[in-house]
Amino acid sequence: MIRYFYTEHHVTTETESIKNGTWIELTDPTEEEARKIASKLKIDIADVMAAIDPEEKNRIELQEGYTLILVDIPALEVRHGQRSYTTIPLGILLTQDEIVTVCSEVTPILAQFERDQVRDFSTKKKLRFVYQILLRTSIVYQKALQLIDRRRSEIEGRIDKVESEEDLIRLHELETTLVYFATSLRGNGNVLDRLTRYKRLQQFPEDRELLDDVIVENKQAIEMTAIYRDITDSTRELLSNVMDARLNNVMKRLTSITLILAIPTMISGMYGMNVDGRWMPLAGAVHGFGIIILITIVVCILLILLLHKKKML
Repeated sequence: MIRYFYTEHHVTTETESIKNGTWIELTDPTEEEARKIASKLKIDIADVMAAIDPEEKNRIELQEGYTLILVDIPALEVRHGQRSYTTIPLGILLTQDEIVTVCSEVTPILAQFERDQVRDFSTKKKLRFVYQILLRTSIVYQKALQLIDRRRSEIEGRIDKVESEEDLIRLHELETTLVYFATSLRGNGNVLDRLTRYKRLQQFPEDRELLDDVIVENKQAIEMTAIYRDITDSTRELLSNVMDARLNNVMKRLTSITLILAIPTMISGMYGMNVDGRWMPLAGAVHGFGIIILITIVVCILLILLLHKKKML
């Protein structure tokens, strides 16, 4: 899908064609749409389609007549039946007169620009637009990290009620997401370092301050990711230890029950053998059967008391 936006008199609206200062938004473009834009702006189609490949790395490439910027942004996907965060590439192409954004899906990062809800946004100030996109990206990362930590806290809050490995799997998914975030944020940080030395397009005085804000927010997101990874890892280990302890308790109880049941089984087995009754205690007694049952019960009770004292029951 191709959409065109243009800012005039501080108001950004959608247009039907390309003119100087236009923002061209490509969302999951077909090869025909990508070829159309590449032909009009004299851009390599491979650079236009770069952001569609999920394996593309964060980078800046200075080409003849345009610049390619690739960064990673947060996105939602379904893993194991649950909505989880991942990262996808966002491509930004800067020509002398236009800016092109390319993404494989609709992203909330660009939605506010589409609705003209970002202060000081203008499609004509291309480098500032890039910084504003990167600032929004860092803020969305931070919000996603807070949501991830909230999910971890919910799991930790019911840790004493966990009966299956479902929460353990969810914690693993959160850890996986944090690994994706850490890798992407470091890559975005490298892109920001290169942007501090970018001189091809005009920078307004306030643009440098905006870039500094983006760098600070990205570093903060990196620190949050590292902290939340450590906390999530600790929570997973705690949950795993709790489940192991419960399993050990179950095994102890089963072992104790087996020991208790072994007493009557052993005694009844002895008296069930085909041997001379003279060699079996109480075999000839009038109340022999009742006495044997009573002795068996007493031994079982004593064993139960002993196991309870040893905290095995």
